[in-house]
Amino acid sequence: MRRGIAATALVAALALAATACGGDTKDGGDSGGAKADGELSGTVTWWDTSNDAEKASFQKIAEAFTAKHPKVTVKYVNVPYGDAQNKVKNAFSSGSEAPDVIRADVGWVADFASLGYLAEVPADTAKKVDAEFLPQAAASGKYEGKTYAVPQVIDTMGLFYNKKMLADAGVEPPKTLEEVKTAAAAIKAKTGKAGLYLRGDDSYWFLPLIYGEGGDLVDAKNKTVTVDNAAGVKAFKAARDLVTSGAAITNATDGWTNMQTAFKSGEAAMMINGPWAVADSYAGDQFKDKANLGIAPVPAGSVKAGAPQGGHDLAVYAGSKNIAAANAFVDYMTSQEVQVQSAKELSLLPTRTAAYEQPEVKSSEMVQFFKPAVDKAVERAWIPENGSLFAPLQVEYTKAITGASSPEDAAKAAGVEFRKILKGWK
Repeated sequence: MRRGIAATALVAALALAATACGGDTKDGGDSGGAKADGELSGTVTWWDTSNDAEKASFQKIAEAFTAKHPKVTVKYVNVPYGDAQNKVKNAFSSGSEAPDVIRADVGWVADFASLGYLAEVPADTAKKVDAEFLPQAAASGKYEGKTYAVPQVIDTMGLFYNKKMLADAGVEPPKTLEEVKTAAAAIKAKTGKAGLYLRGDDSYWFLPLIYGEGGDLVDAKNKTVTVDNAAGVKAFKAARDLVTSGAAITNATDGWTNMQTAFKSGEAAMMINGPWAVADSYAGDQFKDKANLGIAPVPAGSVKAGAPQGGHDLAVYAGSKNIAAANAFVDYMTSQEVQVQSAKELSLLPTRTAAYEQPEVKSSEMVQFFKPAVDKAVERAWIPENGSLFAPLQVEYTKAITGASSPEDAAKAAGVEFRKILKGWK
């Protein structure tokens, strides 16, 4: 999305100028940075977007940074993920109370970098990212050949299922959407409960459906919108069919809470979700015995099975007055030690290749399932407009899945909105 760049470019230029002045601070005061002897000091404010089941762990990890750098204070702020993209943009564009470090969805990095909001990752760190991190994770932090973010976690989606409910109904984890309908019917007949909860209020859950039909939202190489082609229409139809067939229940609002509640209580036997939902799922009555939680690949559509590559990167604000301390904090939060701890406590997938050789990671059943799934995940287009596409897509996805619009009309309308955002694209 290119609107407003002229204004934000001016703000970014001023922010960069402020960085040039503040980055050489030697007094060790709250303006931050490093003293002449190299000791880090000052305050690093981190905006974290982790969910309710994760945030206490991440706050504890972040604040432990002071054990390594006693004169640095970490100010932890949890920002709800749904509000974060706009809140970060507003803070960066104004420069008012902006964080030094952000946890950015992988789809946001190119956007923030294109607007001049992010500091380039130091050259030595960028080399380590290329050499020591998963290639697909490293790619998400780049824009126009430069590295602006360091990968913190990587993820994709899978089919979460209640092992006991499926066993009682005499069905196996479904491998296709058609099998989902068959399994759901058996579960309903046996238990009276729903087979699948499918989020209807978040268009990220549309991605496995369009990939399953052999399609994608866009073709970035050829600058072509593809959400409204034949595969896109089939994907909208597949979403609606899961609901009208009775295989899935859905809701147009507050989908995360409704989905997690239904799954954790046994009102729905299956859901499509990612490793970020494991810790919360274990808190449910149905999974007091953690062994009852099963994970399988996302069911295939008529063409194949496909799930998106997701995750989060850490990036430093270009206008930060604490650049040295902020970069050190990012190095710490993406270190192998911290990634292994996050995998152990939260079942989150590391982005460092060597972390997968550590015993704590090897012993995590969830990480071991999701790592091969990540290797097969569909890499999204790392374009500045990536994050902006999901708002209009969400409107049309919700209309299609709830029956407020036909699949054909939803696909067409999404294509129209995409082309407004992607100027000059076919």
